[in-house]
Amino acid sequence: MSDTTRRRPLGGLLAASVIALAAAGAASTVYADEPPQNDGLNATYWTQNAVEFKANTYAMYALARLRLDEALADKKWTALPGEQGDSYEDKPTAVILDIDETVLDNSEYQAWTVKTGNSFSSKTWTPYVNTVTSRQIPGSLEFIKYAQSKGVAIYYISNRKDVEEKATIENLKKFGYPVDDAGEMVLVRGEKEEWKKSAKSPRRMAVGATHRVLLNIGDNLGDFTDDSDGTPAERVAFYKANQDRWGREWIMIANPTYGSWEGAAFGFNWKLPDGEKRQMKLDKMDAWAGPK
Repeated sequence: MSDTTRRRPLGGLLAASVIALAAAGAASTVYADEPPQNDGLNATYWTQNAVEFKANTYAMYALARLRLDEALADKKWTALPGEQGDSYEDKPTAVILDIDETVLDNSEYQAWTVKTGNSFSSKTWTPYVNTVTSRQIPGSLEFIKYAQSKGVAIYYISNRKDVEEKATIENLKKFGYPVDDAGEMVLVRGEKEEWKKSAKSPRRMAVGATHRVLLNIGDNLGDFTDDSDGTPAERVAFYKANQDRWGREWIMIANPTYGSWEGAAFGFNWKLPDGEKRQMKLDKMDAWAGPK
């Protein structure tokens, strides 16, 4: 979960709007009650309301079903390159899924940050988790039940904290996701001494020690590698080096609301002023020069 931008002063927004309209030679009315600018507005609106988002996640989970059947038929197949260990071919099978924005939809929390001008904080995130009101990501439940019907074990690896595990299990059970009360299927941050950090590799390896992992499903690069906090160029290099895995043993769910992709634009320095972070994102965009 990453920062979202705070409110921009209304006067500055109006001034910028007037200048932009004048430069374009456009005539328009600027309303005094125009909402403040927030980088998360469109992404959060899209996630909550766009049929395109629902269709996309459903399609990714439909693809996951097909890949699962392929993986079950191929004893050499593993979704944990470099982490699976030796002699895995005859181990029981499993799939690994992230939770937030992969299985559970937390767009109501994101919408709250947009509407109030707040940023992500554990002081507000934990109370939100404890409301047990996260929604379902379309297609996730159907896929998980399909995998379970094939005898495949389900593991959820999440960077929710150990103090949030009980509410997380409640939220999963609320929708009928297979999960045990003891939390053995839910591997959260801080649950064990070696799981204190957000890096997921130790938890993936814990699953790989006992199971052949067929698929890894997530919404952020950090769900697949601990090297997600690199520069944009390093992240692209990792993507290209693993191009054959995407859509095969690695399934990525689209999440435009937050993630390591945003932090990479400004070196993961979340304490920078919002305007400076926004400018650094703009600077990294390739733009058309415009009509001549």
